[in-house]
Amino acid sequence: GHTSLGKPEPPWGPCSLSLRPVFLFKRHAVNITNDSYLDAVWADICAVRTQAPLVHSVTNLVVTALNANVLLAAGASPIMAHAIEEVADLARISGAVVVNIGTLDSHWVPAMQLALDTAYEAGKPSVLDPVGAGASDYRNRVLADLMERRPSLVRGNASEIMSLAGEFANTKGVDSTDPVERALAAAQALTQRNGCVVCVSGPEDHVLAPDGRHAVLRNGHPLMTRVTGVGCSASALVGAFAAVQPDAWRACASAMAYWGVVGQIAAERIAPHTGTGGYATVLLDVASTLTEAELAATLRAEASA
Repeated sequence: GHTSLGKPEPPWGPCSLSLRPVFLFKRHAVNITNDSYLDAVWADICAVRTQAPLVHSVTNLVVTALNANVLLAAGASPIMAHAIEEVADLARISGAVVVNIGTLDSHWVPAMQLALDTAYEAGKPSVLDPVGAGASDYRNRVLADLMERRPSLVRGNASEIMSLAGEFANTKGVDSTDPVERALAAAQALTQRNGCVVCVSGPEDHVLAPDGRHAVLRNGHPLMTRVTGVGCSASALVGAFAAVQPDAWRACASAMAYWGVVGQIAAERIAPHTGTGGYATVLLDVASTLTEAELAATLRAEASA
């Protein structure tokens, strides 16, 4: 667990908001360096830090610890549980549910189904991470069923999103071999068919909404692809942001903006000759200490309708 005696001060210090009005991602082209757009992302970061939403993750065995630590670094409260006997209760008390199919197991699938069903019935946001979509017939069948359970948001790489939409994709296990741009039509089709927000992750992250809003986020670093669980942690963060921000598209865009900026700053801060192990540690350090000034200096993105 992560309980402790007393309540230590958060590493990010006071989370103050600008006095400027918060921009609500209006449906017209705008550069994210615009003050009010930046304020919206920062407001969502502060909401996670101050509200500490409980995020229930039914996730894969490889990434559980990192996902939990990333959620804690962002200010959220993780619970990583998959027993079917309790997932419904946990989904009801959580701010959001995150389902990640990375290490599929026939005993876990019913828990994933119940978690998504309960989130939908309780009006809670839910995130589906279709890890390895297209890699096996079993995985594809499970995903087809989970999509019928109406997740609020889907985040995956280009190959995963294409496969989920029923298109041919070049999948290398859980890795993508398709460019992000090739998956955009598939992502848009998913938003229309399922009424959910879809995020396609890659060198650029694209966040699409059923109403036509489209954010493009241009932060991050190649080292993020060399640490297991960094992409899955993005999905966990989307859940945390969706728990405090009722606009699912804005929540996803803010979460991906935050994580991309964190990944980029972390790569700049690692010591010379430091490898991926050191980078993973610095990721958590930056995630837990990111300031508004650092966000403003680093964030590169745009949104349009």
